[in-house]
Amino acid sequence: MSNRKAITVSPLEIEEQKHYIDELKNRIWGKGLKYHIVTYGCQMNVHDSEKLAGILNQIGYEETDEQREADLILFNTCCVRENAELRVYGNVGALKSYKQANPNSIIGVCGCMMQQNEISDYIQQTFPFVDLIFGTHNLHRFPMLLLQALDSNHTVVEVLESEGAVVEHVPVKRTKGVSAWVTIMYGCNNFCSYCIVPYVRGRERSRRPADILGEIRKLAAEGYKEVTLLGQNVNSYGKDLDEKLLFPQLLRKINEIDEIERIRFMTSHPKDLSDDLIQTMAECDKVCKHLHLPIQAGSNRILRKMNRKYSREVYMELVEKLRSAMPGIALTTDIIVGFPGETEEDFLETLSAVEQVRYDSAFTFVYSPRRGTSAAKMKEQILQSEKKQRLARLNELVNKISKEKNLEYLDRNVKVLVEGYSKNRTDILTGRTDTNKIVNFKGDTDLIGKTAMIKITEAHSWSLEGKVAETN
Repeated sequence: MSNRKAITVSPLEIEEQKHYIDELKNRIWGKGLKYHIVTYGCQMNVHDSEKLAGILNQIGYEETDEQREADLILFNTCCVRENAELRVYGNVGALKSYKQANPNSIIGVCGCMMQQNEISDYIQQTFPFVDLIFGTHNLHRFPMLLLQALDSNHTVVEVLESEGAVVEHVPVKRTKGVSAWVTIMYGCNNFCSYCIVPYVRGRERSRRPADILGEIRKLAAEGYKEVTLLGQNVNSYGKDLDEKLLFPQLLRKINEIDEIERIRFMTSHPKDLSDDLIQTMAECDKVCKHLHLPIQAGSNRILRKMNRKYSREVYMELVEKLRSAMPGIALTTDIIVGFPGETEEDFLETLSAVEQVRYDSAFTFVYSPRRGTSAAKMKEQILQSEKKQRLARLNELVNKISKEKNLEYLDRNVKVLVEGYSKNRTDILTGRTDTNKIVNFKGDTDLIGKTAMIKITEAHSWSLEGKVAETN
């Protein structure tokens, strides 16, 4: 348990940022300036981008989907995978000619990548046309930094080394719909040997329950039906607070908010998945019967090298408890292949774990060395060709099981929270079941935002199709 106490930003600093927002409004409001945000990485990054968008909307910028139309472009970066970093470099570099043609525009790079000093230095040196660089710990200071960038002829850089405070009351511009992200805690204390997150997101800091509940009540009043609670390890929520309200108790309080119909959360670390949380999930009618529970590997030897702090046997006991308490629960996971020293026998143990659990779906990755982590220094790094070959074998099995799990829904009536029209077809509605299955069907517009009973007629690996069920 962490002995660090969550702190909040001082009222003085909050007032300072309000002052900068007012100054920016005087400059920006009514000028028709537009912004474009490119987001890489996890749901936490997506929600951070919603906060950046909230600040920009508050001062008078308008959002555009067309990058070349924008007067301000932000790249909110992720450093968990090497490919994400390479895409950032390529996309930022491609804006050199844009900046030359639009010298008054602002280009900013922020997020997890910038928390690594060597990378923020590289961005400054390689792309001198970038106007603004900041990290994950000072997002709330974006108004001040933007004002500096507008007035400066050199790159404005602020990357705080310490994770600092939990900041409340930052404006948020959410996508209109039925679902909303709500961050309940920041950072991670686990230090898995392959993971850079504790170094760029900092140690665990929980938001106060009153602030979380207040935000969710406000979302309910605005018409949102579903909330997804976010944290690097939501199971650790509240352990750093003076007020000893832990994650299961928080779920029970949210479950009492009348207008909210569904509660989701991610991500859960197996070592902190308690019997109390399993019981809470089973007893709370609004908590969705879906759990994302990363296993990462099926071999105990590799789990120890990953510093995951649980064994395969302990993980399987958790699966058994979950399915005993909630027989229809959907389980999803994360899996890494090609970790340093992983043998064919280790990989076969991962395949057998997938067969044993029979996940509804899985996010699968080849191991990507991250500078600063202990795994990057390990010997026996696996050849990329071998990693890709193992990933293909894993995906073949995962997809096969996903299809078989979805076939179990055929001819069943399921409750679907209707989110809107499909991205691919304007005549098809889409939504999700309690178990997080995507369901596409034809229906009337007035179903959007409501729960509909849908009869499943087709099953694919990643989605279901159906029709509005007949009622007696």
